[in-house]
Amino acid sequence: MRIVLFGPPGAGKGTQARLLSERRDLCHISTGEILRESMEDETPVGREAKSYVEAGELVPDDVVRRLAEDAISSVEHDGFVLDGYPRTLQQAEWLTAFLEKEGAPLTAVVNLDVPDEKIVARLSKRRVHTETGENFHLEAKPPPPGVDEALIVQRPDDRPEAIRKRLDVYRDETAPVRAHYEGHDAYRSVDGTGSFEEVYDRIAEALEETTPARSGR
Repeated sequence: MRIVLFGPPGAGKGTQARLLSERRDLCHISTGEILRESMEDETPVGREAKSYVEAGELVPDDVVRRLAEDAISSVEHDGFVLDGYPRTLQQAEWLTAFLEKEGAPLTAVVNLDVPDEKIVARLSKRRVHTETGENFHLEAKPPPPGVDEALIVQRPDDRPEAIRKRLDVYRDETAPVRAHYEGHDAYRSVDGTGSFEEVYDRIAEALEETTPARSGR
């Protein structure tokens, strides 16, 4: 099973990718996490990426592509869920060509559809502990009793006006990606609202519609 899971910031991609990984024995590939780990481990690609980050520049697409290629190749091009990648049409076209060359086309492309106002409401309730870096959510994961409230803050990019700007950027950036996949039989748009389990059940149903019985890991 080879899955691409995408959707706007705050749609719950990371949570659903982890659930799919745990329940379907898939490798969760998050290029963001891989990028951070490679920089911390100071791998050759990580050092290259770090030079751009430290210069305040975006990490070039070819660097991210190499990370994605290595991660997919490490699981022999099967049994994975890609979280947040591809984000551009160039990345989507590369991924299609790369997997088809290996005889392993995508099994499913699942878009999590969540209205902007629900995303704003969800993300604006995130908080972080300034000393430990631990993340909280005022509803889903509130800070434990006894924690100094002065240390629990809202990141600037989690304020409503900043979230709306991020959503505008996301739409502009990924609209071609969505258009690229919408004509494929593997594409499904799933309602991303509701509880984690409700959304997971919708994804599972979508996978049943797109996955041949013999596919899987």
